[in-house]
Amino acid sequence: MDRLKNQLSEIHKKSYRAYKQLKGDYHFPGFIFRIDHVQGDPFADPSRCRLLIKTSTKDLPESLYNNTTRKRALEDYIGRQFFKAIKSRVKGNRGSGKSGEISIVNYGQEVLKRNAVLVTKECVEVRVRIGLPANLRNIDTKQAQVMCLSELPSVVAMATDAFLKNGSEDPPQLTDHIFSVENQCFLRTQLTENKLVSFIADGSILPRKSGVDETPLLNSVIFKTPKSLAVELKQANGKMIRGMGIPKGVTLIVGGGFHGKSTLLHALERGVYDYIPGDGRERVVTIANACKIRAEDRRAITGVNISPFVDNLPQGKDTHNFSTQDASGSTSQASNIMEALETQTKLLLIDEDTSATNFMIRDQRMQALVAKEKEPITPLVSRVHVMEKQNGVSTIIVMGGSGDYFAVADNVIMMDNYVAKDVTKEAKALADNTPLKQQNLPLIRASTPRVIDISCLNPRGNGTSNTTKEKIQAFDTRRLRYGSGEVDVSKVEQLADNAQLLAIGFLIRYYHERISEMLVSEGLVDDLRQLLKEVEQQGLDSITPYITGTLAMPRIQELAATINRMRSLKLK
Repeated sequence: MDRLKNQLSEIHKKSYRAYKQLKGDYHFPGFIFRIDHVQGDPFADPSRCRLLIKTSTKDLPESLYNNTTRKRALEDYIGRQFFKAIKSRVKGNRGSGKSGEISIVNYGQEVLKRNAVLVTKECVEVRVRIGLPANLRNIDTKQAQVMCLSELPSVVAMATDAFLKNGSEDPPQLTDHIFSVENQCFLRTQLTENKLVSFIADGSILPRKSGVDETPLLNSVIFKTPKSLAVELKQANGKMIRGMGIPKGVTLIVGGGFHGKSTLLHALERGVYDYIPGDGRERVVTIANACKIRAEDRRAITGVNISPFVDNLPQGKDTHNFSTQDASGSTSQASNIMEALETQTKLLLIDEDTSATNFMIRDQRMQALVAKEKEPITPLVSRVHVMEKQNGVSTIIVMGGSGDYFAVADNVIMMDNYVAKDVTKEAKALADNTPLKQQNLPLIRASTPRVIDISCLNPRGNGTSNTTKEKIQAFDTRRLRYGSGEVDVSKVEQLADNAQLLAIGFLIRYYHERISEMLVSEGLVDDLRQLLKEVEQQGLDSITPYITGTLAMPRIQELAATINRMRSLKLK
């Protein structure tokens, strides 16, 4: 600490670049302050730093992180405590640019595998960013000393009080957090053996505050299970929990406008993630490979077989190997399904409101007017039932405007003022007994694996020189800047966090580096699956050229979806 104080005094009012000499380790009581990279300008990204907090099994028992689930939950909890402590103890802006900023990655409602906090037997490593203070572009030593010698130790003290053992017991909020995450994973593992695709426990709170605020809506309707759909699953502590089980097959969610149909679907699509205690959805689970599907006008498609849904296009355009830079609603939705199946998803989640009408239904009057040979689209209603029987892929559909799906649905759930009701019998009674046309359809077969021309994934864009600067930036969960182009992922609705999208950018970069080392490329999805397996074992730090704490692990579904939307994508 004294050495840091003296070094700061020596560079007072010097040019900002003099901060560079601070790089290194500084020993504080109970932790080491490590400066990995110093920003070159007060307006640049803040300096990358680490806090290494020495621990022992007395302070932090190994039982709290002795498996991957508990370790993820513990690291998440610690990161949240540092986020709170920084917000409480750091003054904030005090000079030019980002002067005075101390930050850790922003935490949402989901408990993701991140690299912001790493727990080992020896220490807890916390990655933070610090905006070293300046007046214009001259060093402000006084404020730097306040930040590094006063605020930072105060942040560490406040945060560690929340997770290091106090006496003989672990902090109760910490153990609750870890149990909650472990319980969600335990519930999710029971879905397949019980022939379910989703489970919503009684007492869950599904409505959110707003479309941009994922915290629970206060005073909202508490979820209650219809008796006919009630199941019991075992929790991690051995106790049973009751809730609504959605079986494999075709499930419709119906009801009037604004009665909670899309709210239920949103909870189910996010059930692939674990949530913090108190979120309201911490006992809502969905099979891990579930994929939300929608229409996506104008997206790029490269070499996808959409012929099971779209075939015999005018002018003889090939749909077995379909490419376009400007997809329609129906071709984009067909492609989204086929790409999801390529990642081995076993559950499709679809909302009528974000779907192409002509892709979803084609009633008998329209079929009578427009001959089959003049209509290249095979609607989903003709495919959805056989897709489950032949391919083992279930579907949950929000449907408010057409009863055609009653004939092919296995279960129909009505949302009435946010209360779920089983109306399967009533829907079946109303269904037209006339068999749907086009039922004898061929099996949807796996496409020939698509092999990427790896040159299109160069993070330096079109630059051939190694000195060309790499470009990887994530803007919220909507847009990825990669190389010389940008990828619109705003319609990839299960991307939960900006840190996932940034990780996807670095995973694509890593794929570009690693592909030449792979003995045999089995195609895009197999390559990505192998890649994610490596990163799970080695950690997220293995995909970046420098230490950062801003990444979170994505699913293969979102990773593949991002690559599939690259307008520069080329196949061999």
